[in-house]
Amino acid sequence: METQERSQSEGAYRLVVETDAEGQRVDNFLRARLKGVPKSLIYRILRTGEVRVNRGRVRPDHRLEPGDVVRVPPLRRGPETEKAQPDGRTTQLLRDRVLFEDRSLLVLDKPAGLAVHGGSGLSFGVIEALRALRPHASFLELVHRLDRETSGCLMVAKRRPALRALHALLRAGEVTKTYVALLVGKLGGPLEVQAPLRKNVLQSGERVVRASEEGKAAFTRIEPMGHGPDVTLVRATPLTGRTHQIRVHAAETGHPVAGDLKYGDAERNRALRGKGLRRLFLHAHSLRFRHPDTGEPVEVTAPLPEELRAVLRALGIPQ
Repeated sequence: METQERSQSEGAYRLVVETDAEGQRVDNFLRARLKGVPKSLIYRILRTGEVRVNRGRVRPDHRLEPGDVVRVPPLRRGPETEKAQPDGRTTQLLRDRVLFEDRSLLVLDKPAGLAVHGGSGLSFGVIEALRALRPHASFLELVHRLDRETSGCLMVAKRRPALRALHALLRAGEVTKTYVALLVGKLGGPLEVQAPLRKNVLQSGERVVRASEEGKAAFTRIEPMGHGPDVTLVRATPLTGRTHQIRVHAAETGHPVAGDLKYGDAERNRALRGKGLRRLFLHAHSLRFRHPDTGEPVEVTAPLPEELRAVLRALGIPQ
């Protein structure tokens, strides 16, 4: 994925490429990101050199790397892509959710239901709200992403050198992300799931991820922490950073994440609503990494949200 910022001086878009877009062609990257912009216009601005990657001209088949900065000129879009300003409630919510901050980065406890960035029909996300909250900040970019339905630790870089260093740590597998999830069914012991994942687009236009030998390598460790009536509370550690990785890998084992409307068990989801589950039970619990400036170890933890703790109490699962 990528983060997006619009230049105040010239109306251009600046897209910072994240790790899961590694190796993607720039033309396909722009077609996926610039909703409402004709394909012919995208190829024209590529041919004329109006699109720049790290300040240089590129061909349409140029392959992107994490941390690349893609500059796009001002483009005329349909009204559905116009951005609304984040409301005061959203910005205040983020103000109260900073878990860690120094001169180079910050970690937020992202609430469930808020996308990390706007686009694809969404007016705004975490990064737009954070920039509205801090209008004088010269640099704020997402280091990685979380699904809209997932809560928990989300890292934001405040300096470009920190962004590049953190992307390098992610590529090297030196950022440990730990999630807490509730899975459907009784999981007897730890699992190590290795299943390549591939993004697909259904005829309806919905984007889904499937296990496929033609996909990118993906590896997730899943460890049971407690059991309830036909459910298992687990700790999940993805060793790669693919889209929807934990959700798809959990479903592949026959134990989908509770509350997952895309990959889950509809019947069990309905039953769990009776226990108060109104969202995806997936929470980014902690991040561990070496600080990009000092090399010192950093560990940041986001407590399990109260709405999920209430579900565990209703199911009789110790916390």
